[in-house]
Amino acid sequence: METLNQKIDGVRDSLNHKIDGVQSNLNQKIDGVQDSLNRKIDGVRDELGRKIDAVAEDLAAHRRDTEAHPSVYKVKEG
Repeated sequence: METLNQKIDGVRDSLNHKIDGVQSNLNQKIDGVQDSLNRKIDGVRDELGRKIDAVAEDLAAHRRDTEAHPSVYKVKEG
């Protein structure tokens, strides 16, 4: 009976060790995917920010040009 208990304990310990290894590997992979997605999201955020800034500057330049030529363009608020 003692031999059987030792074998069962050995199998349990082996399985627990393998499970711990799988969990550790999965956690590393998940962390890698999360880091990759965060970098991609940051890149998209930066690119959109630059595009929005460029559009805002274009609009401001157009507004300045329009206001500089009141006889050609009529600017109406509202």
